[in-house]
Amino acid sequence: MAQSQPLKRLPVLVVEDEPILRLDAISMVEKAGFEAVEALSSADAIRLLEERLDIRLVYMDLDMPRSRKGIEIAAAIRKRWPPIEIILTAAYFTEASLQLPKRAEFYTKPIDPSEIVRAIRRLILSPKAAAI
Repeated sequence: MAQSQPLKRLPVLVVEDEPILRLDAISMVEKAGFEAVEALSSADAIRLLEERLDIRLVYMDLDMPRSRKGIEIAAAIRKRWPPIEIILTAAYFTEASLQLPKRAEFYTKPIDPSEIVRAIRRLILSPKAAAI
């Protein structure tokens, strides 16, 4: 009896410096059926994006005091890796106060996990995302 290969789960880069929030985000991504790739800082995120060519979505907290400004990292990701989708979250910013990169989506903390999962699925699995 032949064993079948498990389906490859699409990776989502989770960038969050707060351990509890990072674990929650990783759990949310994995329960949704994706592979969570963990980054503790913006520098860690950039390193992972350079190493992993299969990442197509970044889920990132903008409130990371020990890192470069999250919005600057999001803009750098958009410029350097245009096909990557970006979901941004923050407790201390509003969408109106930010200049979001093109195609980036913003959600205020506390997040609604089901809303984020729907956004991840829409952005990663849509035919439009694959064509960019």
